[in-house]
Amino acid sequence: MSIALTLHLLASTIWVGGMFFAYMALRPAAAELLEPPLRLRLWSRVFKRFFPWVWLAVLLLLATGFWMVFAGFGGMGGVGGHVHLMLVLGLIMSGIFLYIWLGPYTGLRAAVAAEDWPTGGSRLATIRRLIGTNLILGLVVIAVAAFGRWAAW
Repeated sequence: MSIALTLHLLASTIWVGGMFFAYMALRPAAAELLEPPLRLRLWSRVFKRFFPWVWLAVLLLLATGFWMVFAGFGGMGGVGGHVHLMLVLGLIMSGIFLYIWLGPYTGLRAAVAAEDWPTGGSRLATIRRLIGTNLILGLVVIAVAAFGRWAAW
């Protein structure tokens, strides 16, 4: 259980922390300093490096989460409502990431390769909104994980 919990916490830290850094620090700095073509190239390369880590985090979170639930608590009936909520929010976050990967991110890469800056900007704006949504959900999941066992479900 301690290995699963450690991997679970590391994966959530990488994913949510990466989104927080990108959204709250990198995005504003890039917008201040870089013209749109260079900014779009930057984001395309940032996502190329960050998204494989997100894939790993999603897989680890699901694997370790189910490992803890079923090996440690005897299944979903043995855990509190906070674990059910974390699972639902985590699945929503994973679905949003999958959508980003298959849709806007693919479009951003193609637009940057074609130097189609208006389309690239549109795809980046969509990714920004969706990552903002996932960041909020991720922070909620962390709060639920920290305080959930003491809440009345």
